Amino acid sequence: MIGSTLLYLSRRDVESLHIPMGEIIVAVESALREKGRGTAEMPPKPGIHPRPDAFIHAMPALLRGARAAGLKWVAGFPQNVERGLPYISGLFVLNDLETGFPLAVMDCTWITGMRTGAATAVAARYLARADAGRAGIVACGVQGRTNLEALACLFPLKRVHAYDIRADRAQRFAEEIAQRLGLDVRPVARPEDAVQGLDLVVTSGPILKEPRPVIPAGWLDAGSFACALDFDSYWTGAALRDADRLVTDDTAQLAHYRRLGYFSDTPEDCADLGEIVAGQRPGRESADERIISLNLGLAIEDVATARLIHAKALEHGAGVELPL
Repeated sequence: MIGSTLLYLSRRDVESLHIPMGEIIVAVESALREKGRGTAEMPPKPGIHPRPDAFIHAMPALLRGARAAGLKWVAGFPQNVERGLPYISGLFVLNDLETGFPLAVMDCTWITGMRTGAATAVAARYLARADAGRAGIVACGVQGRTNLEALACLFPLKRVHAYDIRADRAQRFAEEIAQRLGLDVRPVARPEDAVQGLDLVVTSGPILKEPRPVIPAGWLDAGSFACALDFDSYWTGAALRDADRLVTDDTAQLAHYRRLGYFSDTPEDCADLGEIVAGQRPGRESADERIISLNLGLAIEDVATARLIHAKALEHGAGVELPL
């Protein structure tokens, strides 16, 4: 009963629902369309930074069309990888719109990985060539895996190049993806080999306040699409200026991060992905456009995914009811 209990879903509970990436792509695309049409409410995420390059963010959002609202309290600590822990951790709270009471609290690690991959796929649907078949993954962690899974849902991927600063991670990534998705994944020794000559490129390293980017102008081919999930950690200002078009998932949030000292060498003229998905601005306009999307990660995507998880959990009896 609303107001007396909430549903708690652990990471295992969330993963046990086996929600397909294709369904998350649909939910995230709908959320971005709402944002473009102005029926979403999402302030730029405030955060604290307990350690260098570590963050803990509060991410609230409302989707009026989907009748869903909630907040993600998420942390990203690069040092966790060396401890055998995930880079991302946190919780998501889903609220009832009639009373404001919490309906559910759930682990957000799986949500963050899957919705981020889905958002990249949505951006690529509008900004990449439909026949894109060669992909490059720079940084072979959770985001590299989920982004490649999402892209494989929409594009006829024939070959994937995978680069990581640790060669053993790239090798494990290649073996896992080949077995799980049946893709031809080739570990490469240099970052340029995961960018040059490819149609789709995703960079997903840690977000750094003082980045040391290695991708210069000229690596990204004409006609290619790239998605930067790590802000400008891998992309030099020259590489970003070399693009024919820059897009971001939220222009207000990009401006917010500029004020905090990020994106100091990034051009300011960025189109909003939500407006493109809503049909208010054009997507890709020619086969030879070089397009880069700066996907910052949006709370509306978390809300859309959490709403889907909650509905599936109620349907399958997953999770534990806890008293308020």
